[in-house]
Amino acid sequence: MSLRIGILGAARIAPAALVKPASSNSSVSVTAVAARSLDRAQTFATRHGIPSAHGSYEALLADPDIDAVYNPLPNGLHGRWTRAALEAGKHVLCEKPFTANAAEAREIAGLAAESGRVVMEAFHYRYHPLALRVEEIVASGELGTLERVETALCFPLPKFSDIRYDYALAGGATMDAGCYAVHMARTFGGGETPSVVSAAAKLRSPGVDRAMTAELRYPSGHTGRIECSMWSSSVLKISAKVIGSKGSLSVFNPLMPQAYHRFSVRTSGSRRTEKFPRRASYAYQLDAFAAAVLRGEPVKTSAADAVETMTVIDEIYRAAGLPLREPG
Repeated sequence: MSLRIGILGAARIAPAALVKPASSNSSVSVTAVAARSLDRAQTFATRHGIPSAHGSYEALLADPDIDAVYNPLPNGLHGRWTRAALEAGKHVLCEKPFTANAAEAREIAGLAAESGRVVMEAFHYRYHPLALRVEEIVASGELGTLERVETALCFPLPKFSDIRYDYALAGGATMDAGCYAVHMARTFGGGETPSVVSAAAKLRSPGVDRAMTAELRYPSGHTGRIECSMWSSSVLKISAKVIGSKGSLSVFNPLMPQAYHRFSVRTSGSRRTEKFPRRASYAYQLDAFAAAVLRGEPVKTSAADAVETMTVIDEIYRAAGLPLREPG
């Protein structure tokens, strides 16, 4: 049995995130794409070898030859079209951030639970062996009692007309880059959801952050810090560090280790490094999505998990004195 997936929107991320990994996955086929114009959908379909093109998102959701949809639309539209996909009986792989805010995430998570369909947030790094190894080391007690977790995703996006700076589409650095930093802080911090102690933003325009830092505290008592930006003095920073009473773990580029990464563990005066497969994290993610739909296997980035991440993001915006993002 093959899982037939349609793409909502001819997004730039879709070829790397779905089309390419599907080409080497015998359980998955990308069978359709929709865009706001049929010409754009047909151009995308031709370029990427997709059999069918639709001139509206509604037409794709009505396609009986589609089992699931990949939702890479702008942040503020994630909730609306995930909801529509569930109403059409489709499974959903939704790009992060899952929704515009936590209230919308709770609504969609409720619909997902009632639907019996798989709804998975596309934090692809979470399915790569590197992330699983960090989780394993933290849980093993090798680092001792957790004391602090620091995560960062900073990259330059100088095109200020980009939709990722658009408040009406739920833009902002904390949404686009910070969702990764928050999710890593949750995952590598022992699986706990932290509270936000303080947050400070640098603005691109009123209400829209180009950079954010936040201090966190976990239920077990350890602390954390997230840093994210799309335009700041931290031009490029992709990292995670976990500090415990017996040692520490540091990772450079935990998000796409197939490109390049450094993974090291220090304990009791010794240091070791570890290497991981170069297979794309998107491929591991697609494996997990197909396994969930076809065989009922659990996912690590469920709709319920997304509620926790969006709750922290909302708390960061409040602590920084900024408005929450709203659905588009």
